[in-house]
Amino acid sequence: MPKMKTKSSCKKRFKISATGKVITGQAGKRHGMIKRSNKFIRDARGTTTLSEPDARIIKSMMPYDR
Repeated sequence: MPKMKTKSSCKKRFKISATGKVITGQAGKRHGMIKRSNKFIRDARGTTTLSEPDARIIKSMMPYDR
């Protein structure tokens, strides 16, 4: 049986935490920051975890995660 391939876009954008959750960067911070509130910018720092339905899609594209 040949090896399964990992989706290249997923390995660049996501990683799996020790508990099995999918970690990704926070969305909505590329441009247009002048119109966003300071609270939004503060809350959108760092990373976030994906919701369970979205995480299921990403995990199917990354067969060799943990």
